[in-house]
Amino acid sequence: MTNGTVLVTGGAGFIGSHTTLELLTHGHDVVVADNFSNSSPRVLDAVGQLAGRKVAHFDIDLCDAHALDELFDTHRFDSVIHFAARKAPRESVEQPIEYYDNNLGGMINLLAAMQTFDVTKLVFSSSCSIYGPADVVPIDESVPAKPTNPYARSKLIGEQMLADACIRHPEWSALALRYFNPTGAHESGDLGEDPRGIPINLMPVVAQVAVGRMAKLQVFGDDYPTRDGTGVRDYVHVVDLADAHRVALDRLDQRQGFQIVNIGTGVGSSVLELVSVFEQESGIEIPYEIVGRVPGDVAELVASADQAASVLGWTSQRDLAAMCRDAWNFQSRHPQGISG
Repeated sequence: MTNGTVLVTGGAGFIGSHTTLELLTHGHDVVVADNFSNSSPRVLDAVGQLAGRKVAHFDIDLCDAHALDELFDTHRFDSVIHFAARKAPRESVEQPIEYYDNNLGGMINLLAAMQTFDVTKLVFSSSCSIYGPADVVPIDESVPAKPTNPYARSKLIGEQMLADACIRHPEWSALALRYFNPTGAHESGDLGEDPRGIPINLMPVVAQVAVGRMAKLQVFGDDYPTRDGTGVRDYVHVVDLADAHRVALDRLDQRQGFQIVNIGTGVGSSVLELVSVFEQESGIEIPYEIVGRVPGDVAELVASADQAASVLGWTSQRDLAAMCRDAWNFQSRHPQGISG
């Protein structure tokens, strides 16, 4: 039996692995549950080497309720950080049933296990995509939800399920972190974004172009009402984001109920601005072509980070240059990824 342990679902993924490292280096005991559908156990080997502690992990799909119950039955968890989910907005439009089945089915099984085994604290990995085409920028937590794809809707429904569970169980404490665009890598270069297949996020595409794995970057639209016509996003360093999860977990001891908190920098950067900064940090020119917009994409998504500061006492520490520098350090050290 493991006393006082944090269960991290999806802990081998990009954000999950950095958060697992953050927890371990701050003295938490951690168990990772991951089905490795978009990650590799070798990521957890890297986490263990950086932390100086072996990472306990189990190959479990949260949609397998029996396996999840067995995990809760054999370990004493006092809190959960829930990352495990399918996460590609464009893919979710093509596979809506699969996304709802995975993301919501896994959430239901997790909440049921928490209820059965009396685990009362949860940090939920949510998403700024819930806001959709917001009318006001920067976006604060009072902005109405307007999700534009099944992925975003699955995150919103997950929040609603968690809020209802907290009403039913007033002793529960839960925070949903709606984070904006995570990027960067651990400063060691030994841990970073390492997706299977073709990456969907901007930075790993740019990094793979720089290392020669991809020929060029496709920029989806240059006719948005932004300063250079390309989409503007609030990029947050993954190490800062991992720190936010650790801080949120610590805050759960001081409160009950459910609350939503944005995690971002409050600073927006366009696609071409990110490319320019990456070129400066890497010394490599990034070829790109302008193609059509992606249906459902919005011009600008930038967080108001005021509530993160007031509720969590958290603010971002790393700028876009650090994100690009660390992402390139990881990619250049691992041209084919950790598993390559």
